[in-house]
Amino acid sequence: MKGHILVIEDDQAMCDMLDFGLSRRGFTICAKVSGQAGIAAISDEQPDVILTDINLPDVNGIRVCREATEKRQDIPVIMMTAFGSLETAIEAIRAGAYDFITKPLDMDLLSLTLERAVAHRKLQKQVKILSEEIERIHSFSGLLGESPLMQELFSRLQRIADTETSVLLTGESGSGKEITARALHGYSRRKEKSFVAINCSALPENLLESELFGHVKGAFTNAWQDRTGLLLEASGGTLFLDEIGDMPQSLQPKLLRALEERTVRPVGGNKEMGFDARILAATNIDIEKAVAEGRFREDLYYRLNVIKVDIPPLRKRDTDIPLLARKFVGDFAEKLGKKVTGLADSTVKRLLSYEWPGNVRELRNAMEHGVVMTLFEKIVPEDLPEKIQLHTSRSLFWETDKPAELISLEEMTERYIAYVLKMSKGNQTLASQILNIDRKTLYRRLQKPLE
Repeated sequence: MKGHILVIEDDQAMCDMLDFGLSRRGFTICAKVSGQAGIAAISDEQPDVILTDINLPDVNGIRVCREATEKRQDIPVIMMTAFGSLETAIEAIRAGAYDFITKPLDMDLLSLTLERAVAHRKLQKQVKILSEEIERIHSFSGLLGESPLMQELFSRLQRIADTETSVLLTGESGSGKEITARALHGYSRRKEKSFVAINCSALPENLLESELFGHVKGAFTNAWQDRTGLLLEASGGTLFLDEIGDMPQSLQPKLLRALEERTVRPVGGNKEMGFDARILAATNIDIEKAVAEGRFREDLYYRLNVIKVDIPPLRKRDTDIPLLARKFVGDFAEKLGKKVTGLADSTVKRLLSYEWPGNVRELRNAMEHGVVMTLFEKIVPEDLPEKIQLHTSRSLFWETDKPAELISLEEMTERYIAYVLKMSKGNQTLASQILNIDRKTLYRRLQKPLE
Protein backbone atom coordinates (compact mmCIF):
# COMPACT_ATOMS: atom_id res chain seq x y z
CA MET A 1 0.00 0.00 0.00
CA LYS A 2 1.40 3.38 -1.05
CA GLY A 3 -0.60 5.36 1.49
CA HIS A 4 -4.01 6.13 2.99
CA ILE A 5 -5.69 9.22 1.47
CA LEU A 6 -8.55 11.22 3.01
CA VAL A 7 -10.47 12.82 0.11
CA ILE A 8 -12.75 15.79 0.87
CA GLU A 9 -14.84 16.50 -2.25
CA ASP A 10 -18.52 17.47 -2.51
CA ASP A 11 -18.98 15.87 -5.94
CA GLN A 12 -19.79 12.18 -5.36
CA ALA A 13 -18.91 11.30 -8.95
CA MET A 14 -15.47 12.85 -8.47
CA CYS A 15 -15.06 10.87 -5.22
CA ASP A 16 -15.91 7.64 -7.05
CA MET A 17 -13.45 8.46 -9.83
CA LEU A 18 -10.66 9.19 -7.34
CA ASP A 19 -11.44 6.00 -5.42
CA PHE A 20 -11.27 3.93 -8.60
CA GLY A 21 -8.18 5.63 -10.08
CA LEU A 22 -6.09 5.83 -6.91
CA SER A 23 -7.01 2.35 -5.65
CA ARG A 24 -5.64 0.91 -8.91
CA ARG A 25 -2.40 2.79 -8.20
CA GLY A 26 -1.91 1.30 -4.74
CA PHE A 27 -3.62 3.82 -2.44
CA THR A 28 -6.50 3.30 -0.01
CA ILE A 29 -9.20 5.98 -0.02
CA CYS A 30 -11.68 7.39 2.48
CA ALA A 31 -13.98 9.99 0.88
CA LYS A 32 -16.08 12.66 2.64
CA VAL A 33 -18.46 15.01 0.80
CA SER A 34 -18.30 17.97 3.22
CA GLY A 35 -15.57 19.95 4.92
CA GLN A 36 -16.85 19.35 8.46
CA ALA A 37 -17.15 15.61 7.88
CA GLY A 38 -13.60 15.58 6.48
CA ILE A 39 -12.16 17.46 9.46
CA ALA A 40 -13.98 15.13 11.86
CA ALA A 41 -12.58 12.08 10.04
CA ILE A 42 -8.91 13.03 10.51
CA SER A 43 -8.62 11.50 13.98
CA ASP A 44 -10.40 8.26 13.06
CA GLU A 45 -8.83 7.69 9.64
CA GLN A 46 -5.24 8.75 10.47
CA PRO A 47 -4.53 9.50 6.78
CA ASP A 48 -1.08 9.86 5.28
CA VAL A 49 -2.31 12.71 3.06
CA ILE A 50 -5.45 14.89 2.90
CA LEU A 51 -6.71 15.71 -0.61
CA THR A 52 -9.37 18.43 -0.45
CA ASP A 53 -11.30 20.60 -2.90
CA ILE A 54 -11.21 24.35 -2.28
CA ASN A 55 -14.89 24.92 -3.15
CA LEU A 56 -17.00 23.00 -0.63
CA PRO A 57 -20.65 23.63 0.27
CA ASP A 58 -20.26 24.06 4.02
CA VAL A 59 -16.70 25.12 4.75
CA ASN A 60 -14.20 26.83 2.46
CA GLY A 61 -11.37 24.45 1.52
CA ILE A 62 -8.76 26.97 2.70
CA ARG A 63 -10.34 26.81 6.15
CA VAL A 64 -10.33 23.01 5.99
CA CYS A 65 -6.61 23.15 5.19
CA ARG A 66 -5.92 25.58 8.02
CA GLU A 67 -7.86 23.53 10.60
CA ALA A 68 -6.32 20.27 9.39
CA THR A 69 -2.75 21.60 9.67
CA GLU A 70 -3.47 23.06 13.10
CA LYS A 71 -4.87 19.71 14.21
CA ARG A 72 -2.18 17.56 12.62
CA GLN A 73 0.87 19.41 11.36
CA ASP A 74 2.44 16.12 10.28
CA ILE A 75 -0.23 15.34 7.64
CA PRO A 76 0.36 17.01 4.23
CA VAL A 77 -2.68 18.71 2.67
CA ILE A 78 -3.07 18.92 -1.13
CA MET A 79 -5.62 21.38 -2.50
CA MET A 80 -7.72 20.83 -5.67
CA THR A 81 -9.64 23.44 -7.66
CA ALA A 82 -11.15 23.92 -11.08
CA PHE A 83 -10.38 27.63 -10.91
CA GLY A 84 -6.61 27.73 -10.61
CA SER A 85 -4.95 31.11 -10.19
CA LEU A 86 -1.75 32.41 -8.67
CA GLU A 87 -3.69 34.20 -5.91
CA THR A 88 -5.55 31.00 -4.97
CA ALA A 89 -2.33 28.99 -4.92
CA ILE A 90 -0.62 31.55 -2.67
CA GLU A 91 -3.61 31.55 -0.31
CA ALA A 92 -3.52 27.75 -0.15
CA ILE A 93 0.22 27.65 0.63
CA ARG A 94 -0.22 30.31 3.31
CA ALA A 95 -2.95 28.17 4.88
CA GLY A 96 -0.38 25.38 5.21
CA ALA A 97 -1.03 23.36 2.05
CA TYR A 98 1.75 21.02 0.93
CA ASP A 99 0.81 21.31 -2.76
CA PHE A 100 -1.84 22.68 -5.11
CA ILE A 101 -3.27 21.02 -8.25
CA THR A 102 -5.94 22.05 -10.77
CA LYS A 103 -8.84 20.18 -12.32
CA PRO A 104 -9.39 18.34 -14.57
CA LEU A 105 -7.07 15.95 -12.77
CA ASP A 106 -4.35 13.96 -14.47
CA MET A 107 -4.51 10.74 -12.45
CA ASP A 108 -0.87 9.78 -13.06
CA LEU A 109 0.34 13.25 -12.08
CA LEU A 110 -1.92 13.18 -9.00
CA SER A 111 -0.53 9.77 -8.06
CA LEU A 112 3.05 11.10 -8.24
CA THR A 113 2.09 14.13 -6.15
CA LEU A 114 0.51 11.90 -3.50
CA GLU A 115 3.54 9.57 -3.46
CA ARG A 116 5.79 12.57 -2.91
CA ALA A 117 3.57 13.82 -0.08
CA VAL A 118 3.55 10.38 1.59
CA ALA A 119 7.35 10.20 1.29
CA HIS A 120 7.59 13.71 2.77
CA ARG A 121 5.51 12.67 5.77
CA LYS A 122 7.64 9.55 6.35
CA LEU A 123 10.79 11.66 6.17
CA GLN A 124 9.36 14.13 8.70
CA LYS A 125 8.60 11.23 11.04
CA GLN A 126 12.15 9.90 10.71
CA VAL A 127 13.60 13.35 11.33
CA LYS A 128 11.45 13.71 14.46
CA ILE A 129 12.51 10.30 15.78
CA LEU A 130 16.16 11.07 15.06
CA SER A 131 15.90 14.49 16.70
CA GLU A 132 14.33 12.96 19.81
CA GLU A 133 17.07 10.34 19.93
CA ILE A 134 19.79 12.99 19.56
CA GLU A 135 18.15 15.05 22.31
CA ARG A 136 18.01 11.95 24.52
CA ILE A 137 21.72 11.32 23.97
CA HIS A 138 22.62 14.97 24.53
CA SER A 139 20.41 15.57 27.56
CA PHE A 140 19.73 14.52 31.11
CA SER A 141 16.26 15.45 32.39
CA GLY A 142 16.29 19.01 31.06
CA LEU A 143 20.07 19.49 30.99
CA LEU A 144 21.48 19.80 27.47
CA GLY A 145 25.00 19.35 26.18
CA GLU A 146 27.01 17.43 23.62
CA SER A 147 30.45 18.54 24.79
CA PRO A 148 32.76 15.99 26.47
CA LEU A 149 32.42 17.95 29.73
CA MET A 150 28.63 17.60 29.73
CA GLN A 151 28.68 13.97 28.63
CA GLU A 152 30.96 13.26 31.58
CA LEU A 153 28.59 15.20 33.85
CA PHE A 154 25.55 13.23 32.59
CA SER A 155 27.37 9.96 33.26
CA ARG A 156 28.18 11.08 36.80
CA LEU A 157 24.63 12.24 37.47
CA GLN A 158 23.19 8.93 36.25
CA ARG A 159 25.35 7.07 38.75
CA ILE A 160 24.31 9.16 41.75
CA ALA A 161 20.71 10.12 40.91
CA ASP A 162 18.90 7.11 42.36
CA THR A 163 20.70 7.12 45.71
CA GLU A 164 20.03 8.73 49.06
CA THR A 165 23.44 10.40 49.15
CA SER A 166 23.77 14.12 49.81
CA VAL A 167 25.21 16.05 46.87
CA LEU A 168 26.95 19.43 46.80
CA LEU A 169 26.64 21.22 43.45
CA THR A 170 29.23 23.88 42.73
CA GLY A 171 29.50 26.28 39.82
CA GLU A 172 29.19 29.86 38.74
CA SER A 173 25.93 31.78 38.93
CA GLY A 174 23.62 30.86 36.05
CA SER A 175 25.47 27.64 35.19
CA GLY A 176 22.45 25.43 35.93
CA LYS A 177 22.80 24.21 39.51
CA GLU A 178 19.08 24.21 40.27
CA ILE A 179 18.12 22.46 37.04
CA THR A 180 20.82 19.87 37.85
CA ALA A 181 19.28 19.39 41.28
CA ARG A 182 15.84 18.96 39.68
CA ALA A 183 17.35 16.43 37.26
CA LEU A 184 18.77 14.42 40.16
CA HIS A 185 15.37 14.46 41.84
CA GLY A 186 13.62 13.52 38.59
CA TYR A 187 15.77 10.41 38.18
CA SER A 188 15.59 9.36 41.82
CA ARG A 189 13.27 6.99 43.64
CA ARG A 190 11.74 10.10 45.26
CA LYS A 191 10.60 11.63 41.95
CA GLU A 192 6.90 11.19 42.75
CA LYS A 193 7.28 13.29 45.91
CA SER A 194 8.00 16.99 46.37
CA PHE A 195 11.07 18.87 45.21
CA VAL A 196 11.39 21.81 47.63
CA ALA A 197 13.91 24.58 46.98
CA ILE A 198 15.06 27.51 49.09
CA ASN A 199 17.67 30.19 48.44
CA CYS A 200 19.67 30.56 51.65
CA SER A 201 20.98 34.01 50.65
CA ALA A 202 17.60 35.52 49.80
CA LEU A 203 16.12 35.73 53.30
CA PRO A 204 17.13 37.44 56.54
CA GLU A 205 18.38 35.08 59.25
CA ASN A 206 15.17 34.92 61.32
CA LEU A 207 12.96 34.29 58.29
CA LEU A 208 15.34 31.66 56.93
CA GLU A 209 15.23 29.81 60.23
CA SER A 210 11.44 29.89 60.23
CA GLU A 211 11.29 28.74 56.58
CA LEU A 212 13.59 25.78 57.19
CA PHE A 213 12.45 24.60 60.62
CA GLY A 214 8.95 26.05 60.88
CA HIS A 215 7.54 27.79 63.93
CA VAL A 216 4.76 27.47 66.47
CA LYS A 217 2.06 30.01 67.10
CA GLY A 218 3.35 32.93 69.17
CA ALA A 219 7.03 32.11 68.64
CA PHE A 220 7.65 35.68 67.53
CA THR A 221 5.76 38.81 66.48
CA ASN A 222 3.21 38.07 63.72
CA ALA A 223 3.49 34.30 64.23
CA TRP A 224 -0.31 33.98 64.25
CA GLN A 225 -0.37 30.23 63.60
CA ASP A 226 1.84 27.17 63.40
CA ARG A 227 3.93 26.87 60.25
CA THR A 228 5.50 23.70 58.87
CA GLY A 229 9.14 24.13 57.87
CA LEU A 230 10.57 23.11 54.52
CA LEU A 231 12.55 20.24 56.02
CA LEU A 232 9.24 18.64 56.97
CA GLU A 233 7.49 19.71 53.76
CA ALA A 234 10.17 17.95 51.75
CA SER A 235 9.78 14.72 53.70
CA GLY A 236 9.61 11.83 51.25
CA GLY A 237 11.11 14.01 48.54
CA THR A 238 14.13 16.27 48.05
CA LEU A 239 15.19 19.52 49.73
CA PHE A 240 17.44 21.77 47.67
CA LEU A 241 19.48 24.29 49.67
CA ASP A 242 20.62 26.84 47.09
CA GLU A 243 23.47 29.25 47.92
CA ILE A 244 24.25 27.22 51.04
CA GLY A 245 27.62 28.97 51.30
CA ASP A 246 25.81 32.18 52.26
CA MET A 247 23.88 30.64 55.16
CA PRO A 248 24.33 32.68 58.36
CA GLN A 249 26.86 31.06 60.72
CA SER A 250 24.40 31.11 63.60
CA LEU A 251 22.03 28.77 61.72
CA GLN A 252 24.68 26.31 60.57
CA PRO A 253 24.86 24.30 63.86
CA LYS A 254 21.07 23.91 63.93
CA LEU A 255 21.00 22.69 60.32
CA LEU A 256 23.87 20.28 61.02
CA ARG A 257 22.04 18.78 63.99
CA ALA A 258 18.83 18.42 61.97
CA LEU A 259 20.68 16.61 59.17
CA GLU A 260 22.53 14.31 61.56
CA GLU A 261 19.53 13.45 63.74
CA ARG A 262 16.97 13.61 60.93
CA THR A 263 14.69 15.50 63.28
CA VAL A 264 13.61 19.13 63.39
CA ARG A 265 12.37 21.38 66.19
CA PRO A 266 10.24 24.37 65.05
CA VAL A 267 11.14 27.85 66.29
CA GLY A 268 9.48 28.30 69.68
CA GLY A 269 8.59 24.61 69.92
CA ASN A 270 9.68 21.93 72.36
CA LYS A 271 8.95 18.81 70.33
CA GLU A 272 11.25 17.09 67.86
CA MET A 273 9.68 15.85 64.64
CA GLY A 274 11.30 13.38 62.27
CA PHE A 275 11.71 14.02 58.56
CA ASP A 276 12.92 11.97 55.62
CA ALA A 277 14.27 14.12 52.78
CA ARG A 278 17.24 13.81 50.51
CA ILE A 279 19.47 16.88 50.79
CA LEU A 280 20.97 18.58 47.76
CA ALA A 281 22.91 21.81 48.21
CA ALA A 282 24.55 24.29 45.86
CA THR A 283 26.91 27.22 46.05
CA ASN A 284 28.73 29.59 43.68
CA ILE A 285 31.43 30.57 46.19
CA ASP A 286 34.70 28.80 46.97
CA ILE A 287 33.23 26.93 49.90
CA GLU A 288 36.50 25.22 50.83
CA LYS A 289 38.05 28.66 51.20
CA ALA A 290 35.06 29.71 53.34
CA VAL A 291 35.70 26.66 55.56
CA ALA A 292 39.41 27.53 55.84
CA GLU A 293 38.54 31.12 56.79
CA GLY A 294 36.00 29.99 59.40
CA ARG A 295 32.95 31.38 57.57
CA PHE A 296 31.42 27.95 57.04
CA ARG A 297 31.42 25.04 59.47
CA GLU A 298 33.73 22.23 58.44
CA ASP A 299 31.48 19.51 59.90
CA LEU A 300 28.44 20.84 57.99
CA TYR A 301 30.54 21.01 54.82
CA TYR A 302 31.43 17.33 55.11
CA ARG A 303 27.81 16.43 55.89
CA LEU A 304 26.65 18.13 52.68
CA ASN A 305 29.64 17.25 50.52
CA VAL A 306 29.34 13.46 50.37
CA ILE A 307 29.50 13.75 46.58
CA LYS A 308 30.61 16.96 44.91
CA VAL A 309 29.46 17.80 41.38
CA ASP A 310 31.04 20.72 39.53
CA ILE A 311 28.84 22.33 36.86
CA PRO A 312 31.15 23.68 34.12
CA PRO A 313 30.73 27.31 33.02
CA LEU A 314 29.36 27.85 29.52
CA ARG A 315 32.63 29.35 28.21
CA LYS A 316 34.35 26.00 28.83
CA ARG A 317 31.88 24.10 26.66
CA ASP A 318 31.61 26.21 23.51
CA THR A 319 30.21 23.36 21.44
CA ASP A 320 27.06 23.38 23.60
CA ILE A 321 26.25 27.04 22.89
CA PRO A 322 24.54 26.50 19.47
CA LEU A 323 22.63 23.48 20.83
CA LEU A 324 21.31 25.41 23.84
CA ALA A 325 20.65 28.57 21.82
CA ARG A 326 18.52 26.72 19.24
CA LYS A 327 16.60 24.97 22.02
CA PHE A 328 15.82 28.32 23.69
CA VAL A 329 14.86 29.90 20.36
CA GLY A 330 12.40 27.07 19.71
CA ASP A 331 10.93 27.37 23.20
CA PHE A 332 10.44 31.15 23.03
CA ALA A 333 9.19 31.11 19.43
CA GLU A 334 6.45 28.68 20.47
CA LYS A 335 5.66 30.61 23.65
CA LEU A 336 5.49 33.98 21.86
CA GLY A 337 3.76 32.65 18.74
CA LYS A 338 6.50 33.85 16.38
CA LYS A 339 7.78 31.99 13.33
CA VAL A 340 11.44 32.03 14.27
CA THR A 341 13.22 28.89 13.11
CA GLY A 342 16.81 29.33 14.24
CA LEU A 343 20.00 31.37 14.11
CA ALA A 344 21.89 32.94 11.22
CA ASP A 345 25.46 31.67 10.82
CA SER A 346 26.79 35.13 11.73
CA THR A 347 24.77 34.99 14.97
CA VAL A 348 26.28 31.64 15.91
CA LYS A 349 29.75 33.13 15.37
CA ARG A 350 28.86 36.06 17.60
CA LEU A 351 27.55 33.74 20.34
CA LEU A 352 30.71 31.63 20.19
CA SER A 353 32.96 34.69 20.50
CA TYR A 354 31.18 35.93 23.64
CA GLU A 355 32.42 34.79 27.07
CA TRP A 356 29.03 34.36 28.83
CA PRO A 357 29.74 35.60 32.36
CA GLY A 358 26.09 34.89 33.18
CA ASN A 359 26.35 31.38 31.74
CA VAL A 360 23.24 29.49 30.57
CA ARG A 361 20.89 31.97 32.25
CA GLU A 362 22.39 34.82 30.22
CA LEU A 363 22.22 32.79 27.00
CA ARG A 364 18.56 32.01 27.65
CA ASN A 365 17.78 35.70 28.22
CA ALA A 366 19.70 36.64 25.05
CA MET A 367 17.66 34.18 22.98
CA GLU A 368 14.38 35.52 24.40
CA HIS A 369 15.57 39.03 23.49
CA GLY A 370 16.43 37.81 19.99
CA VAL A 371 13.07 36.13 19.39
CA VAL A 372 11.20 39.23 20.55
CA MET A 373 13.27 41.66 18.49
CA THR A 374 13.82 39.80 15.22
CA LEU A 375 11.93 40.60 12.04
CA PHE A 376 13.20 37.50 10.26
CA GLU A 377 12.82 33.72 10.47
CA LYS A 378 16.39 33.47 11.78
CA ILE A 379 17.90 35.63 14.50
CA VAL A 380 20.62 37.95 13.17
CA PRO A 381 23.40 39.54 15.30
CA GLU A 382 21.52 42.85 15.41
CA ASP A 383 18.69 41.11 17.31
CA LEU A 384 20.99 40.23 20.23
CA PRO A 385 21.39 42.36 23.37
CA GLU A 386 23.74 45.31 22.78
CA LYS A 387 26.31 43.95 25.25
CA ILE A 388 26.76 40.84 23.10
CA GLN A 389 26.66 42.75 19.81
CA LEU A 390 29.50 45.04 20.92
CA HIS A 391 31.60 42.42 22.69
CA THR A 392 35.14 41.85 21.47
CA SER A 393 36.70 38.61 22.65
CA ARG A 394 39.82 39.03 24.75
CA SER A 395 40.93 35.51 23.91
CA LEU A 396 43.29 35.40 20.92
CA PHE A 397 45.19 32.16 21.44
CA TRP A 398 44.55 29.20 23.70
CA GLU A 399 45.56 25.64 24.22
CA THR A 400 43.09 22.84 23.60
CA ASP A 401 43.17 19.16 22.85
CA LYS A 402 39.73 19.26 21.23
CA PRO A 403 39.71 19.92 17.45
CA ALA A 404 36.08 21.09 17.64
CA GLU A 405 37.17 24.04 19.79
CA LEU A 406 39.73 25.34 17.27
CA ILE A 407 38.83 28.30 15.07
CA SER A 408 39.69 29.18 11.48
CA LEU A 409 42.62 31.36 10.43
CA GLU A 410 40.10 33.92 9.16
CA GLU A 411 38.42 34.18 12.55
CA MET A 412 41.79 34.35 14.31
CA THR A 413 42.76 37.23 12.01
CA GLU A 414 39.48 39.04 12.75
CA ARG A 415 40.01 38.66 16.49
CA TYR A 416 43.56 39.96 16.29
CA ILE A 417 42.51 43.00 14.25
CA ALA A 418 39.75 43.72 16.79
CA TYR A 419 42.28 43.38 19.62
CA VAL A 420 44.77 45.78 17.98
CA LEU A 421 41.96 48.31 17.41
CA LYS A 422 40.94 48.03 21.04
CA MET A 423 44.52 48.56 22.23
CA SER A 424 44.89 51.56 19.90
CA LYS A 425 41.59 52.98 21.23
CA GLY A 426 39.94 52.81 17.80
CA ASN A 427 42.67 54.75 16.00
CA GLN A 428 42.66 53.08 12.58
CA THR A 429 45.83 54.84 11.41
CA LEU A 430 47.78 53.55 14.39
CA ALA A 431 46.18 50.10 14.09
CA SER A 432 47.11 49.83 10.40
CA GLN A 433 50.72 50.74 11.28
CA ILE A 434 50.89 48.05 13.97
CA LEU A 435 49.34 45.51 11.59
CA ASN A 436 51.63 46.64 8.78
CA ILE A 437 48.78 46.97 6.31
CA ASP A 438 47.36 49.86 4.33
CA ARG A 439 44.63 51.89 6.07
CA LYS A 440 42.24 51.18 3.17
CA THR A 441 42.89 47.46 3.57
CA LEU A 442 42.06 47.73 7.26
CA TYR A 443 38.87 49.61 6.41
CA ARG A 444 37.81 46.88 3.97
CA ARG A 445 38.52 44.21 6.59
CA LEU A 446 36.36 46.02 9.10
CA GLN A 447 33.50 46.29 6.62
CA LYS A 448 33.63 42.60 5.66
CA PRO A 449 31.67 41.17 8.67
CA LEU A 450 28.81 43.57 7.89
CA GLU A 451 28.31 42.36 4.33
